[in-house]
Amino acid sequence: MIKKILLVLLATIIIIQFIRPAKNIASPNPAQDISTVYPVPDSVHKILLKACYDCHSDNTRYPWYSTLQPVYWWMNNHIQEGKRHLNFDEFASQTPEKKAKWIRHIYEQVDSNEMPLDSYTWIHKDAILSNEEKATVSNWAKAIYAQIPDSLKKKKK
Repeated sequence: MIKKILLVLLATIIIIQFIRPAKNIASPNPAQDISTVYPVPDSVHKILLKACYDCHSDNTRYPWYSTLQPVYWWMNNHIQEGKRHLNFDEFASQTPEKKAKWIRHIYEQVDSNEMPLDSYTWIHKDAILSNEEKATVSNWAKAIYAQIPDSLKKKKK
């Protein structure tokens, strides 16, 4: 009986390896990037690339372990959720209110140590931000947010 259960489990693991969502890799569309709306200094851009863009852009760097299921599904879910909350590659196409919300969320999430996610940094050690890097990103986002008209800033719920 145990042998049959193990065979079914093994067959299931093998079969799910062939069921994959599409990868998060798109042709760049620089016209929609956040840098077309707000200035992004090189120092900030480098930090965003290493710690944010895998889940918050239209292009993810996939590590070797993403070839295994169910890891790929788990990663895909993180990416889709991340892009729903903020997508640097689609920033320019958003409403002014959404842009303001996304900018506010950048510094709030970084300041509260909620981003990057622990589950991401466990495996991507290079994405762990130093206090200086956190301050760089947070100060940049706060400076931009301060320039946004109050009429576009919605109250936090």
